Amino acid sequence: MEFYDEKNKVYFTNPRLDLIRLIPKRSDNKVLEIGAGGGDTLVEVKKQKLASKVVGIELMTMANSNQTNPDIDQFIICDVEKTNFDFPESYFDVILLGDVVEHLLDPWSFVEKISRIIKKDGVIIASIPNIRYYTACIRIVFKGNFGYESQGLFDKTHFRFFCKKNMRDLFNSPYLKCEDIIPRQNLYKIRSMKKFLTRITFGLLEEFFTMQYIIVAKKV
Repeated sequence: MEFYDEKNKVYFTNPRLDLIRLIPKRSDNKVLEIGAGGGDTLVEVKKQKLASKVVGIELMTMANSNQTNPDIDQFIICDVEKTNFDFPESYFDVILLGDVVEHLLDPWSFVEKISRIIKKDGVIIASIPNIRYYTACIRIVFKGNFGYESQGLFDKTHFRFFCKKNMRDLFNSPYLKCEDIIPRQNLYKIRSMKKFLTRITFGLLEEFFTMQYIIVAKKV
């Protein structure tokens, strides 16, 4: 858990509305959030009546947070790469992975492991930072600097780095099909020079102007 103490509390407590809006609109979903932080996203899922059961998993206990909120049916503290989940196979309808896989040593084995506990036609909704973002390219290629920081693309707690293609490959397997990969800014109605340049170049510059992608993968 070294370096996690450096992060602002907001990193762990903001509800991920960008992920929530992609959850299938059903009140009987069973939702698992891995990397659930302080539990705020799961509380919001229940508030919006998008689940009958919500379960959270987080690496560490957070005092004065929603981890103990009674709206959360179960909250587990563990290292997901070192733990064999005690859930039945094909149990969850939705698994949320908000900025998780880049923190793992072996995200490929992890995605295979969680695919076993999701129902057929269930969805994994993940967000992953894009190392091809233009500021990262400038910093690496022109400044020769891969210095780590307490947050952002060069977060000290990131073990793995992904471009859009690698994200798609991660969630395409014998168990999963990557159904959609969405530039995070496209989820919001924001007019900007980045979106204008992406549009006039017919999407060729999209990856350079997208800091983070949202991936929706379906169990097959």
